[in-house]
Amino acid sequence: MKTLLKRMMGAARLDARTYEQVEADSASTGSAILVVFIASVAAAVGLGSTDLTGIAGVTVAAFLSWAVWIALTLVIGKWVMPERGTHTNIGEILRTTGFSASPGVFRIFAGLPGIGLPIFLGVTVWMLFAFVVAIRQALDYASFNRALAVCLLGWVIHGLLFFAFVRVAI
Repeated sequence: MKTLLKRMMGAARLDARTYEQVEADSASTGSAILVVFIASVAAAVGLGSTDLTGIAGVTVAAFLSWAVWIALTLVIGKWVMPERGTHTNIGEILRTTGFSASPGVFRIFAGLPGIGLPIFLGVTVWMLFAFVVAIRQALDYASFNRALAVCLLGWVIHGLLFFAFVRVAI
């Protein structure tokens, strides 16, 4: 538990060494998934979910969203826009991006009157930057800008797929 909290704090501080540690530690995959779960529950509560069904729905949606985004980012980063030294695997991507959800625990405060929306949006931007650091480390990129481009491209495609799915579902 102490290691989990220490790594979550390091990930939230955007500490590249923390991301390198979880990338290399195959035993931390379960912990990374737990971080996504904790952040998802915090978001659900912050958004006003008060029953188990609402919390479960937000959590499932968050996991599906995360899975699609990391799959897209893996394909784009490893095969479409690699650097010379790029090498990774799905485990490294899962671990680093899982810990990049660490700032998401602060989404629990999204329900605070008057300041909830700015908190939610600010934490979302923080999580995006954490995701970029995670991807930079997992893909062994020298360039922050390349990692940012890969993450944003994956995020945009992910968003388009999400809205297309929602439109078909409605």
